[in-house]
Amino acid sequence: MTRRLEKGTRLVVASHNPGKLREIADLVRPYGLDVVSASALNLPEPEETETTFAGNARLKAVAAATQSGLPALADDSGLEVEALHGEPGIYSARWAGPGKDFGFAMKRVAEELGKIGAWKGDGPRANFTCALCIAWPDGEAHIFEGKVFGRLVWPPRGDKGFGYDPMFMPHGETLTFGEMDPAEKHAISHRARAFALFVDACLEGKQS
Repeated sequence: MTRRLEKGTRLVVASHNPGKLREIADLVRPYGLDVVSASALNLPEPEETETTFAGNARLKAVAAATQSGLPALADDSGLEVEALHGEPGIYSARWAGPGKDFGFAMKRVAEELGKIGAWKGDGPRANFTCALCIAWPDGEAHIFEGKVFGRLVWPPRGDKGFGYDPMFMPHGETLTFGEMDPAEKHAISHRARAFALFVDACLEGKQS
């Protein structure tokens, strides 16, 4: 049985990515939790040494919970492109280089796909995967995973969202994640799907 987080609980969001922090804070806020970021607590950002999204999410959540003495929620997510055998995958952020330039990262994906002639038809198939991990200071941790499938577009479209959002169009949609309003993206995203599982397992009802 997973431990539940009561309203008023202080929760560390173990991310230094402003876009992820904003999305996770937006998702958590209706449940009455007191959210604080790892960066606000001056927690170091651990090196992601695992080989899966779940492994890296667990590593980050356990580190933040242990260092802060508070429950911590971490996310590891990325873009998996079928024609590139799942790349960039867990290395999605690293493809953006030390400056976290996702314009550069998207161009690299587009160029790699161009080299193998994958830009044809409706566009290369891809998915976003998100692994969320909730951890407590005593080391207990639980993983929740969500995926959203779609296709890639080029050139990128939209300046909303973050990361690879402007080049990803979910199945059944005509807008990229980069063109969608945050609420629209939250309703269908990989992070929202993982979060829904986390809510069922760990959170009380929304505040009225």
